[in-house]
Amino acid sequence: MDPPYAPLSESCAKALGDKVYEKRKVASQEIEKMVTDFNNKNNTTQIRKLIEVLSNDFAASRDANRRKGGLIGLAATSLGLGKDCHKYVNELVQPIINCLSDQDLRVRYFASESLYNVVKVARAAIIPFFPELFAALSRLVTDSDQTVKGGSELLDRLLKDIVTESSQTFNLEAFIPLLRERIYVKNANSRQYVISWISILNAVPDINMVYYLTDILDGLLGMLEDNSPEVQRMCETTLNQFLKSIRNDASSVHMEDTINTLIYHAQSPNELIKSIAISWVREFVQIFGPNVLPYASGIFTAILPCLEYNVESKLSIKECAVSVNKSMMQLVSSKEHKTENTEKIDLRSIMEVLSRYLTHNSMHTKVAVLKWIHHLFLNFPNEMSAHANNLNDNLLSILSDNSDEVVLQSLSVLAVIADSQDSKGKKTVSVFLTFNQFFYPSDHYRKFLLSLLNLFSEERLILESRASLIIRKLCELLNADYIYRTFAEIIAEQMPNLKLAATIVRMLNSILLTSTELFELRNSLRHISNEKSADLFQCLYKSWAHCPVSTLSLCLLAQCYQHVSDLVILFGDVEITLELLSELDKLVQLIESPIFAPLRLTLVSKSNNCADAQYLAHALFGILMLLPQTEAFNTLRNRLQCVPNYWGQEPVEARNSLQHKSGIDFEELRNHFIKLQKAHREQRIIQRKRSVIISETH
Repeated sequence: MDPPYAPLSESCAKALGDKVYEKRKVASQEIEKMVTDFNNKNNTTQIRKLIEVLSNDFAASRDANRRKGGLIGLAATSLGLGKDCHKYVNELVQPIINCLSDQDLRVRYFASESLYNVVKVARAAIIPFFPELFAALSRLVTDSDQTVKGGSELLDRLLKDIVTESSQTFNLEAFIPLLRERIYVKNANSRQYVISWISILNAVPDINMVYYLTDILDGLLGMLEDNSPEVQRMCETTLNQFLKSIRNDASSVHMEDTINTLIYHAQSPNELIKSIAISWVREFVQIFGPNVLPYASGIFTAILPCLEYNVESKLSIKECAVSVNKSMMQLVSSKEHKTENTEKIDLRSIMEVLSRYLTHNSMHTKVAVLKWIHHLFLNFPNEMSAHANNLNDNLLSILSDNSDEVVLQSLSVLAVIADSQDSKGKKTVSVFLTFNQFFYPSDHYRKFLLSLLNLFSEERLILESRASLIIRKLCELLNADYIYRTFAEIIAEQMPNLKLAATIVRMLNSILLTSTELFELRNSLRHISNEKSADLFQCLYKSWAHCPVSTLSLCLLAQCYQHVSDLVILFGDVEITLELLSELDKLVQLIESPIFAPLRLTLVSKSNNCADAQYLAHALFGILMLLPQTEAFNTLRNRLQCVPNYWGQEPVEARNSLQHKSGIDFEELRNHFIKLQKAHREQRIIQRKRSVIISETH
């Protein structure tokens, strides 16, 4: 009758389950010799029977010492089998793997040691069991016992060597799902273990890990928030290896899924994750070019908030975001694949993102958003026209922003929107519609400027602090002639609030007389004998008449000196307030400025039979008489004392003056001035009565 543990002898079986390690070791040596002998005789039956005994009666025993004996016996079996170990690798490995999760730490240690010996002998034959080995080892690296961890590290290094040698037979398809599962572990040791395997496999020439990057990138980027510096270092190194591989050959990258993962992590609150994700986005924009355009809205969501970073630790993120933003702009404006780019870019989703960031706290972010909207209107005017109406209100509200740069950029966008709306459906893109040889603003522009004036009337802070900047910029972007003509028409026809109208006219007049952006408009008004200039003058006059001193300024600029003389006389019926005297003071200062140098020269000019010179002298003497004896009075008096005495010795021929040659009906304009000033006087009387009634009530 065979012994109960045949083919093991009773003594060998007893020693194999002994608590003393040395006895178990002696028994294992006997097993190794026995297996060698069986293998030489090709006695596979006995070998399988022996492995079964070691697996079932020892390695699976409830007794810890017997489990240890079974493990050392299985290792000895593999050593005895030598090169034929691959024939029995399944029977040898499975029981050992089961013991790797044993509750007894010494059993776990011997299991790792035993498995090391089996793997060392089996080499490439162990590859089919790699997923199970990987899963088991990922648990062992977190073991509480250092000796167990040390044993697992030895086994891990051996496995890496074998996989590297046998890369052509390594089943990466089967391994990736396991890797994808394990990559989300939280333990630092497990993370190091996972990263090390990714790094090793990526370094093997025959294994294309880039193809599977979408399966592991999310987990890798997530590991960067680990508190362990070593995990962060390993993760950064591995990601850099992947990026280097992509730079060399991007054909294996699933760009769509990868860039979505990058966009998600680029919004992480963790600075390291954000920095690396945005740097990858920058590389992808460079590598894949127009192919990233369908993901533009996601890219904007990631980079636009980063433009506000000013602290030292975040400056690299900001620089990277700026670089991405610049590259994206170049892609959008590329003429090489214009039609293709138009099809790829999703303007609706982009505008949703840009509109959301229009109200961002950061000035840099808002400026970038506005530049993008402007850029899109320039490059896709027809496609962007659908978004114009939704933008107007937001853009107008931004005009109250504290930053001049934001306000100016917003105006640029408003101007290009107005232009795109006006030119839609036309054969020529023009800022003006022509009629009777003169320029008249289109409906789109008129609506835009009406909205702007309504904003000034509702937001007095904007009127006082921003209006001048806004109008100067608009004159630069569009056309001063057109802007002023439209404002004048709206004020004259659609502004019942006379006090507000006078305030706006006063501001427009100040800009007209002092701003460099309006140099051409001033020149145009000086040539009033020109039909177009005369038409513009009359248009402005009708609204300028709200403000008496502004009306004088306009007429002096247009060289209508005879009319100025007539208007000064009418000031006897105008209420002389401190505000009016202050405006006259400023007018005298302007007369002494370079802008009115032509006016001063007229005082000594004999052209037009001295008609203009004499009318101008009369007008200035009239202004002098309105002034109290202040510094402005002395300045103007000193100027008039330089006028030659012979002016006025001969009668003036009105038909010789520039005013007469303009063909303008100045009598009609004079009556309009009187009518408007009367309306202002009546409105002031009504307001004063209301104030008295209110004060008496209280």
